[in-house]
Amino acid sequence: HLQLVESGGGSVQAGGSLRLSCVASGIYYSRYCMGWSRQAPGKEREAVAALDWDGATSYAESVKGRFTISKDNGKNILYLQMDHLKPEDTAKYFCSADIRSMTALYAMGDTPDYWGQGTQVTVSS
Repeated sequence: HLQLVESGGGSVQAGGSLRLSCVASGIYYSRYCMGWSRQAPGKEREAVAALDWDGATSYAESVKGRFTISKDNGKNILYLQMDHLKPEDTAKYFCSADIRSMTALYAMGDTPDYWGQGTQVTVSS
């Protein structure tokens, strides 16, 4: 069973940066595909960034060029570096994992098997 715990959220002014972390516990972590999603109040959950075990990545158009997803397999940690933050990035951010391709899941709008509890990001103008 894979467990995911996010951290690193907080409040920041527009133009600032945050780095989210997601610590995974469980077996075969390096073979899991990982991703970040977010949900703002009153809105549907939105896929933000995906990282497959072979290194393939995908990003939502709204964050391309500003967010970077990466993984430290040695420490079982997934990261989301968020730069040039905008007020519209305000949301609760969730880490997810699946043995299936995360880039494919996000492209098809499917739901990954494993989720963390989320961490709140608030960007003020």
